[in-house]
Amino acid sequence: MEPTPTITLQARVCTTEDWRTWRDLRLRSLADSPHAYGSTLEREQAFTEDEWRARVAGWTDPREEVAGPAVLVRAGDEPVGMGAGFRDDPGMLHVVAMWTDPAWRGRGVGRVVLDTLRAWADEHGLRLHLDVEASNTGARRLYERYGFVATGDSKPLRPGSTHSCDRMVLRRG
Repeated sequence: MEPTPTITLQARVCTTEDWRTWRDLRLRSLADSPHAYGSTLEREQAFTEDEWRARVAGWTDPREEVAGPAVLVRAGDEPVGMGAGFRDDPGMLHVVAMWTDPAWRGRGVGRVVLDTLRAWADEHGLRLHLDVEASNTGARRLYERYGFVATGDSKPLRPGSTHSCDRMVLRRG
């Protein structure tokens, strides 16, 4: 029996040319996990190309006040994960849009996204924080293993939702 080939995960910060890949993964994420995000599939399906390009550019343009990275992870040529961040509270980068293709969960994709976001945040003197849907135990485990701790703050996932999300912050050091 031949050994299974090892596939290296590669992460990179998106450019506006990545808008189609970002859009496709984002729509898959919203369809796969509709209660994990503050947005909805219906809302984002209506975005135009210009809106998708602006979203990716808004996260990657360091001249913008809310700038932060949009990250894609590939296994070979296949996009398998994503995540992004934007500056919100002073000194903080808010992690959003985290998702891993179900076939790749448990294989380190989320950690690769977080490593990339953390490196970007460190370069800009920022700390990571995020909101995780309260019943999303898989995501919560990933974040806790990575070093995030709950702050005790909770809020509705989005207006009209019966789901809530809990704030977590990455421990210092």
